[in-house]
Amino acid sequence: MKHGRITSVLVALNIAMYLLEVFMSGSFVWINTAVLAKLGQVNYYVLHGAWWQLITAMFVHVGILHIALNMFFLYQLGSQLENLFGGKVLLITYLISGLAGNLLTLLFLPPYTISAGASGAVFGVVGVLIMATGIMGGNMAAAVLNAFILFAINSIFPGVNAYAHLGGLLTGSVIGLYEGKELKRKMFERMYAGL
Repeated sequence: MKHGRITSVLVALNIAMYLLEVFMSGSFVWINTAVLAKLGQVNYYVLHGAWWQLITAMFVHVGILHIALNMFFLYQLGSQLENLFGGKVLLITYLISGLAGNLLTLLFLPPYTISAGASGAVFGVVGVLIMATGIMGGNMAAAVLNAFILFAINSIFPGVNAYAHLGGLLTGSVIGLYEGKELKRKMFERMYAGL
């Protein structure tokens, strides 16, 4: 599988942000709460003018295991999405899905909640791939069931922001419906043009 440029750039941005967090907190393994509150998302701060946290939070991670898992899945799944639909679709999916997850966090979690991580954006990538696969394979019921199971399994652990996951997955699913239909249409056009 070819690894795309945008996938690599997104992974590099996340790693660069983590290195900044490490420098600010003085720990490579766990990032302290003060740094997470400054760079991640604190709902109270967002509501009082720190709107940029809705964006920065999708590049911030709470510890080495957190970033390692998110970057593993972003690299693998982001590369698949980029190979199928291109770097522009991956970038849009990452940013819009991450933002949607952070907005749901803002709406439904308490004011002093600290939220951080790329998982909302990664769930958006998953949503695109699942829905596009459902469209291409003609089995949307299975695609929706797969999305639900994935969400349920990954959102039951303590400390996991299920709202970020849900916002990302739903947004990615909508993007996947559109992009999957476009891909299927282009494939049919190529097939009929060759007849």
